[in-house]
Amino acid sequence: MTDQERRDFFRRIVAMAPMATGGNLPYRRLCREYGAVRTCSEMVLAHKLVKGGERPLLRHHPDETDFGVQLAGKRPEVVADAAVIAVEAGARFIDLNFGCPIDLVVRKGAGAALLRRPGKLAAVVAAVRAAVDLPLSAKIRLGYSADRINCVKVARMVEEAGADAVVVHGRTRAQRYRLSADWDRIDEVARAVSIPVVGNGDILTCWDLERRRAETAVESFLIARGALIKPWIFTELRDMKPLYPEPADRWGTMRRYFDLAREHFGDDARGLGRVRRFFLWHLGFWNRYYPWRREDFLRTAPDSLLQARNPRPPADPQWELLASADKKDHERIWDMLLAGDHPGA
Repeated sequence: MTDQERRDFFRRIVAMAPMATGGNLPYRRLCREYGAVRTCSEMVLAHKLVKGGERPLLRHHPDETDFGVQLAGKRPEVVADAAVIAVEAGARFIDLNFGCPIDLVVRKGAGAALLRRPGKLAAVVAAVRAAVDLPLSAKIRLGYSADRINCVKVARMVEEAGADAVVVHGRTRAQRYRLSADWDRIDEVARAVSIPVVGNGDILTCWDLERRRAETAVESFLIARGALIKPWIFTELRDMKPLYPEPADRWGTMRRYFDLAREHFGDDARGLGRVRRFFLWHLGFWNRYYPWRREDFLRTAPDSLLQARNPRPPADPQWELLASADKKDHERIWDMLLAGDHPGA
C-alpha cells in the first residue's frame, strides 16, 4: 500500500475502540451488526505473542472484514515480530497501545509508561513500520500526568517514525477515566500533524459527535464506553439520530449477545460458564443506559454525560431491573434469559 492509501484508511471513520474484556469477539460481532464497520482485538502483549501465547486474541469472525490487532510492548524488535504474526493471522491494520493506564502494564514499561520515554516510543513505531506494510496507528494519551502533557510532541514523533494515524485519548494516564475528556488538547494535536488524528473520549450520543466535528479539526473517532453501554450507538452515529429502545428491545440485544457468545465459547457447561462470566461483566455497563435527550446533553455540558449522574429511569419494573447495579439483579437477569422468561421472548 502507498502512504496515502494507508493514511486514507483512517480518515472520516467512526470505529469501535480496542477494549480489554469488552472487545471480546462476540461483542465485536454484536456492535458490527449495529453498524461498527471497523473492529479491533483486545490488547495483545507483544512479548507473550512472540513466545506463543495470546493467540486466541487474534481470532476474528469472517464478518469482521476490517479487523485490526492492538499490540503493547516496550522492545521495538519484539513488537515488530508480534506485528508480523498479527498480519499472518489476518489483521487488516495494526494499532500500537501507548495509552494503557493499567498498573501491571505500566510497571513493566509498556502502555502509558512510554509517554515518559518518547524516543523509545518512536523507536517502537519505527520498528513496526519497517516490519509491516499495513495501516499503522499509535494510541496515546495527553501525557503521563497533568504536569507532563506532551501529546503534541509525541504525535509529531509518531508521525516522523512512520505511523499512518495517531489516536488520542483525551485524558492523562494519571486521570485514568476520571473527568471529562479534554477535546481542546485533541484538537491541538489534530492541527499539529498531517496524518489523521482519531479522537477518543466521551462520545455517547449523536450530539457529542456533532459537537466534536463542529468544534475541532478531528475527522475520525473511536467509541469505547459508549459502545459498552449501548451497542446500538453505531447506528445512532451513522444516522445522527438517537434511538430509544424499549425494555423488550434491550432484552433482544442481550439475547443476541448471548447467542453470539454461546456460538463462540460453546454450549457445554464450560462454554456456558464463560458466557455467563462475560454476560455479567457486560451487565455492569448495560445497566448504565438511560434514554438521554438533547436537553440532558445540554444540561451537563460542557461535561460529558458519561461523568454525569443519570436521572431516575422511567417508573417501570423492567426499566428499574435493567438499570440496577445490584449483582443479585444481574444474576436474576441471567436466569431470566436462560429460562426465556423475559419481555420479547
